[in-house]
Amino acid sequence: MSDLEYGIQDCRLVLEDGTIFHGRGFGSSVNPVTVAGEVVFNTAMCGYQECLSDPSYLGQILVMTAPMIGNYGTCTLDVESEGPAVSGFAVRELSRMHSNYRSDSSLDQWLARGGVPAIEGIDTRALVRRLRSAGVMRGVISSDSSIGNEQLVSLAGSAEQMAGKNLAAEASSMRSEQWNDGLDGWCRPSPLQVDDVKPLKVLAIDCGAKRAIYRHLVDRGCDVRIVPHDITASDIRAAEPDGLFISNGPGDPSAVQETIAVLAEVAGEFPTFGICLGHQLLALAIGASTWKLKFGHRGANQPVRNLMNNQVEITSQNHGFCVDEEALESAGGTPTHRHLNDGTIAGFRHLTKPIFSVQYHPEASPGPHDSSYLFDCFIQMMRTGQPLSPGLLEEIATSGGLKQDPEPV
Repeated sequence: MSDLEYGIQDCRLVLEDGTIFHGRGFGSSVNPVTVAGEVVFNTAMCGYQECLSDPSYLGQILVMTAPMIGNYGTCTLDVESEGPAVSGFAVRELSRMHSNYRSDSSLDQWLARGGVPAIEGIDTRALVRRLRSAGVMRGVISSDSSIGNEQLVSLAGSAEQMAGKNLAAEASSMRSEQWNDGLDGWCRPSPLQVDDVKPLKVLAIDCGAKRAIYRHLVDRGCDVRIVPHDITASDIRAAEPDGLFISNGPGDPSAVQETIAVLAEVAGEFPTFGICLGHQLLALAIGASTWKLKFGHRGANQPVRNLMNNQVEITSQNHGFCVDEEALESAGGTPTHRHLNDGTIAGFRHLTKPIFSVQYHPEASPGPHDSSYLFDCFIQMMRTGQPLSPGLLEEIATSGGLKQDPEPV
């Protein structure tokens, strides 16, 4: 039986430059609705539910380049946040059926419950080529036939720009809470376990984190405490953590001034690790700068070179901003990883402080686990309290991560 009665509602995706794509609505688009957002694309072949529930996509309309989406449905256990985080969703073809023993809902039903309008039946190759050539644009998805094309173009052009938006404040947890869930059976467990009697205490500043990050830390035996993005320096010190983690999240990093100011005061006072937006915030906190990419890096197949051992890692990425290399080196940082598609910085460490970060997602979800050793680098930095040395980074990366400490004889 079909999960979706096709053709119920005509739908349009309209870009601010006047480009119009006609398709069929699903999700909440089966009712007349119009939403705006920055239109971006992701090149992952699977993992659509993890992408859709990634808070880093807040305020964006996500386009998947894979030709068919939805064939395995959705599973409650696989979400990276409370539900869909995107403003809208666009695909070439929505699968008419879903089949997976873990599935508890179709993609169409899940998006409808989450209030996310979606469109299928459009030429996503043409759309992605347009975004690749002209850069990301604002756009609207509309299933409201009473709104004309010219008005939709105007709505797209008047939508808020991503630059200058502090979306981390919207995506952040509003309260402090403990995280206890580790990796499930679908992930390879870490060989490393820290002391169960006195686990390393990690204070995680939540700017819109993916849950898989916390699972990797818990799986390594860490005591993970999630705190809001606007936590004060005095509250961080009062918590006496062994390490400070800065999460991924949406929006323009330079707009998250409150968090940057706090990190400028405490980053390096405790061993500090950042991912994605956290990477950018740490760079800004030490005095570097960021800039907006033309169309960003979004996908589970992004090649990165580890500059410490010269090995290539296939990584999962989702960002539209990047750290300026010259400014980073002037601020006391040095690159550790480089994106091979365009040469931009994909990771850095501080030369004198225990601070390091990466622009991509070592937890993957979705994507490969080539870079999961970075969590072990954080563990080792918390153990020693020392800056991450090139030799240690190379050793851990080459061996695939720290190993379990041998039991005393």
